[in-house]
Amino acid sequence: MKALIVMSSKDNVGNAIEDIAGGDEVSYTVDGEQHVITAQDEVPFGFKAAVHDIPAGGDIIKYKEVIGRAAVDIKAGECVHIHNVEGKRGRGDIPGGQA
Repeated sequence: MKALIVMSSKDNVGNAIEDIAGGDEVSYTVDGEQHVITAQDEVPFGFKAAVHDIPAGGDIIKYKEVIGRAAVDIKAGECVHIHNVEGKRGRGDIPGGQA
């Protein structure tokens, strides 16, 4: 079984500690509880994967910090990267220009 590192129960993404192929069973542990999801697509080593469904416009949370927002609906097990994430900081088109 493949694995992700998820640091907090508030996180909705985790980092792949090895290459993951679509269809692989992937485990992660948070607060002593093990969870298993199925990879929906390829997640290369070091990339993020969603551990919960994230709606379009929803915050991407890693290490209890907002690191961006979902540009489209992201399903648990999908790779989370530049193709489906938008930045929130320093943008003139977002009120306040930051997360």
